[in-house]
Amino acid sequence: MCPYRLVLEHLTSRWGVLVLIELLERPYRFSELRRAIGRVSEKMLTQTLQTLERDGLVHRDAKPVIPPRVDYSLTDLGREAAQQVRALAVWTEQRMDAVQQARDAYDAAKRHR
Repeated sequence: MCPYRLVLEHLTSRWGVLVLIELLERPYRFSELRRAIGRVSEKMLTQTLQTLERDGLVHRDAKPVIPPRVDYSLTDLGREAAQQVRALAVWTEQRMDAVQQARDAYDAAKRHR
């Protein structure tokens, strides 16, 4: 797989999109981010954050305190990517009626074949 396609896959994955959009608002601790996203397993969120960190999009700040505190935030590169992903998410929300109409027309045409 081409390297840019792999990064695109990370950015547009189900959880990647949601993580990036949430982190645009502010840094989060792991548990806060998990609650904000909702319905994501701990394992999946961990994998998504690690992938985005490896790609240079997310910064992980582990503070040496007890209990341990880890904050996640966007890097400059991550903020740039997240803004693009958020724009696509906003467009999708705004155009959902048109998408649903297209789906309905497609399904109706398919039934009549």
